[in-house]
Amino acid sequence: MSTTLAPQYITDVQIAAAFAVSRSTVWRWVKEGRLPQPVKLSPGCTRWRLDQIQQLQGAA
Repeated sequence: MSTTLAPQYITDVQIAAAFAVSRSTVWRWVKEGRLPQPVKLSPGCTRWRLDQIQQLQGAA
């Protein structure tokens, strides 16, 4: 029997802190294709998958 973990999510504020940039830079990077498109969980709740952001941090 295999168990799959639900994906964890991260906010734009957390991404900005992780990369030491502003929130506007995070959104600019999305627009430029440097960050993956976020997931809209509900109105007003936009997040990124933590595993995708960790991959980018590892590649930097």
